[in-house]
Amino acid sequence: MTLSLAFSPCPNDCFMFDAIVQKRIDLEGLDFDVRLADVEALNRDAFEDGPDVTKLSYHAFAYCADRYVMLNAGSALGRNCGPLLISKRPITAEDVATGTLTIAIPGRFTTANLLLGLAFPSATRTTAMVFSDIEGAVQDERFDAGVIIHENRFTYEARGLRKVMDLGEFWEATTGHPIPLGGIVIRRSLPADVQATMDRVLRRSVEYAFTHRDGTLPYVRAHAQDMDDAVMFRHIDLYVNDYSVDLGPTGRNAVAHLFARAHAAGVLPAVTQSLFLAAIAEPL
Repeated sequence: MTLSLAFSPCPNDCFMFDAIVQKRIDLEGLDFDVRLADVEALNRDAFEDGPDVTKLSYHAFAYCADRYVMLNAGSALGRNCGPLLISKRPITAEDVATGTLTIAIPGRFTTANLLLGLAFPSATRTTAMVFSDIEGAVQDERFDAGVIIHENRFTYEARGLRKVMDLGEFWEATTGHPIPLGGIVIRRSLPADVQATMDRVLRRSVEYAFTHRDGTLPYVRAHAQDMDDAVMFRHIDLYVNDYSVDLGPTGRNAVAHLFARAHAAGVLPAVTQSLFLAAIAEPL
């Protein structure tokens, strides 16, 4: 069976999916039609007639949970890995809370934007941009501040920018939960055995990447563009961890809390469907 599969060209996704794309592991009869795109493009595709399997921001997942269910494997979730609110000139959290500042965000439906809204409900003067353009836009003073994700966590200081707030630290300090950033979902309309197979195959791919780290690098580098190896490795190490192998109870609780808190704040719709696929089981 051939499934359409979409994920981002970021190092963490390419690292996790290398073994699937290169057919290094047992795919249990599955084949894949693969597409790579920026995560916000993937978010918006899922709202329409999206792929069978796709990377999504957890923020976006709330808007299409009626059609997709979250796999146990493949999530970017953890501690000390959240988005950063940065600026060029000195800005305080109190300044942001006034709601007067202009802020560049990496997409309306990114979890980064959701966390910004939870931390600063009045900060509504936002403009969505491709994540990799935000540093330059803040540096050029087209915006008062910007929310950065991915590898830009490691590069903003070298460009003379400063941290206003670590939105991940805000989340962890106020909830105690790890930060749910993004995950891999599959269409609910697919047969249950196909969903379970995809979950096993993805877990196998992540485990293969951990045990054959160097073997994944050609595929990761092919999509890392101008990123140097040091930043690429830091990116992978930050976002790929035990939660990427299996969300487990702690990961699921963190996601459920994110949805409940954001709904209570009026920034996410209520989600009544079960969020997660049943726990991974090996084939008989």
